[in-house]
Amino acid sequence: MNVIRYFESGRRAHWLAQIGKSDWSAGGLLYRLLESGAFFDALGEGSDVLLLVEDDTLISYCTFTKKDDIQPTELSPWVGFVYTFPAYRGHRYVALLFEEADRLARQAHIPRIYVSTNHVGLYEKYGCTYLTQAKDLEGEWSRIYVRNVV
Repeated sequence: MNVIRYFESGRRAHWLAQIGKSDWSAGGLLYRLLESGAFFDALGEGSDVLLLVEDDTLISYCTFTKKDDIQPTELSPWVGFVYTFPAYRGHRYVALLFEEADRLARQAHIPRIYVSTNHVGLYEKYGCTYLTQAKDLEGEWSRIYVRNVV
């Protein structure tokens, strides 16, 4: 297994089709943003999708972006759209995606990354700490977590 970056991949069409197979509505939104070319408009220039893959199989993915669903805010970057396909759940593969997000943040001299979610108890497993709540783009309250880059 290894983590690759969608926009550096020479096989975007393949990986886009794999993302499109996720059974989660936010995965469908990510698919549409990528397919329509609206990804950077929505999430910021320089953003990317991190893919945990094994050969041609997409196991898990997330975004590493300048913006997320909490706007406006000075908090950045964000890990979002975190998804693991059902057959691979329970193995904490998301930790590998967070390690890559940490590496990208360190490379850019960024000390922390953020997550916006309604989940309680999930992101704590990956070293995230609850920071605060804020309203998302739909006007709903979302929990904001911070992860110090190590």
